[in-house]
Amino acid sequence: MVDPNRMQPQPRPFESTSQTFATEDVALEANLTTAQMRAAGKVARLTIAPLRNSITLISGSGGNVLVLPGDDGKVVVDSGLATSKMQMSEAFRSISSDPLRSLINTHWHFDHTDGNAWMHADGATICAHEKTLDRMQHRQSIPEFEGIYPPSPSGALPTVTFEQTMTFKANGHDIVLTRYTPAHTETDISVFFADADVLHAGDSFFSQFYPFIDYNSGGSIDGMIAACRETLGLIGPSTIVVGGHGRVGTCSDLASFLQMLVELRGRVAALKDSGASAIEVIRQRPTAPFDVVWGNGFVSPDLFTWLIYRGV
Repeated sequence: MVDPNRMQPQPRPFESTSQTFATEDVALEANLTTAQMRAAGKVARLTIAPLRNSITLISGSGGNVLVLPGDDGKVVVDSGLATSKMQMSEAFRSISSDPLRSLINTHWHFDHTDGNAWMHADGATICAHEKTLDRMQHRQSIPEFEGIYPPSPSGALPTVTFEQTMTFKANGHDIVLTRYTPAHTETDISVFFADADVLHAGDSFFSQFYPFIDYNSGGSIDGMIAACRETLGLIGPSTIVVGGHGRVGTCSDLASFLQMLVELRGRVAALKDSGASAIEVIRQRPTAPFDVVWGNGFVSPDLFTWLIYRGV
């Protein structure tokens, strides 16, 4: 199995919409490509962890997946990688025999929507923000992950969409969907199981990893900061906070994530304001004090510094 925390690509030229860098000693691509993720999904070993009030976390295939079983059928948040269909189906069966009924996408990225088509074929109605539908209907690219994504097939597309908020009831739970300020992308939402006090923040929160910010999809560092503050306004000290990647977090973990974002934004902005180029800022290693805690994911310190630099 490919370990996303250990993939170390050879640095090579990185192209963005604004600059092209020939890099010899900095890595401006993620530590894992789209193709590698999908290959890893075929042999992924999923972890199943009960959280609270029948809500269960499934991790190990793309983004973190939540499952709420019950008489109304399973409600699922995010669909992981399509290449993990066999393991995900088995995980669902181990949780309950209830049929699939609803699938909520926290945003459009493939590691959270790749399983949409098979889950829809198995009975799930797909719900997401209206901009997720728009993105999935058109060709997308994420150069940092060497990813080109053609329009999704009709069976993978959300058929229930909303603009700002949406609330519905299933399996005895009030489920509240809220759009974030464009953050990780312009398509991000939170999914709050109010009765259980469990919130899925999607990729607006990475637990103990530097986050990816997709500028090609409308994301920004300032949006990430705003989204953290919006989440903190929704939750309390006992809320279980599930990020798009990483272990389950708490209100305190989210506050630490926000503090890291704000401090690193300030450091990078000051260096940029002094006239330093992106490569010069990266070589000064402004993230160094944070790397032990946050620098062990698929977004390297160099890449994260560059993502902040683009947005300040």
